[in-house]
Amino acid sequence: MSIRVNHLQPVKGDKFTFGLWTVGNPGRDPFGEPTRQPITPVRIVKRLSELGAYGVNFHDNDLVPIDATAAERDRIVKDFKTALSDYGMVVPMATTNLFSDPVFKDGAFTSNDPRVRLYTIQKTMRAMDLGAEVGAKIYVFWGGREGAEVDAAKDACEAIKWFREGLNFLCEYSKSQGYDYKFALEAKPNEPRGDIYFPSTGAYLGFIETLDHPEMVGVNPEVGHEQMAGLNFYHVAAQALEAGKLFHIDLNDQKGPGSIRICDLDRKESKTCSFSSSCLKKRGTKGRDISMPTHTEARTRTGSGISRPAA
Repeated sequence: MSIRVNHLQPVKGDKFTFGLWTVGNPGRDPFGEPTRQPITPVRIVKRLSELGAYGVNFHDNDLVPIDATAAERDRIVKDFKTALSDYGMVVPMATTNLFSDPVFKDGAFTSNDPRVRLYTIQKTMRAMDLGAEVGAKIYVFWGGREGAEVDAAKDACEAIKWFREGLNFLCEYSKSQGYDYKFALEAKPNEPRGDIYFPSTGAYLGFIETLDHPEMVGVNPEVGHEQMAGLNFYHVAAQALEAGKLFHIDLNDQKGPGSIRICDLDRKESKTCSFSSSCLKKRGTKGRDISMPTHTEARTRTGSGISRPAA
């Protein structure tokens, strides 16, 4: 049973979850090397449980290094599942790292190279297997490399078709495996790509209706990503909620438009989070968990235990 000592202390009943990539951020930025030692997923699970968190979320390679052998993968997952059980934590959401490996320099689902697009599907299927193994029910897609630096480099209409084909295939894969996933699409206007396709949650809400299984697909708006485009996050979340498509949500804050500069929730725009939280409490989240990454996203290392095209 969750017991709240004071009104500022989170308890498991609040259902706040944190990403392994946020808590495990080594303090690296584009201009410098890591400034903190790595933290193991097991240690992250233990400490977050002590602090009142409900669960953790992860990209596939936050948990299992991309160059891990099959035996290493099984050992890591076994230890992680034991930690989840020991500390009463869950994994509501999983996702795929489709941005760190140099092979994704031209995109993943929208790469001009069909070999990369096929590898993207394969890597996502294996990551979905991993997520399902630890109980995840929400699967997030963030297209950090889906877009272009110069528009002459890629046919945007074809790229959108490739992304649709990929999602349609993965919906069928989830159904065939009995995973019962809900897919949540996460928008961002730019970074790391100069211009990312589907720069806002509203763009995704329109795109979802063109899919073969729109009932399986919703959105995962992030406060900082919407604020990068100068949008009102409360309005974004309300629109998605009213449409029945708010499957997951990332709470943080953003200092100014343009490139992302994530800051703590109490730094600015606290009213936005207050109104958003009030909206969710009044109208519910349709049984979906709320994710709250409060730190700058980390970048995982490259290399692969899965056969992939050369970068």
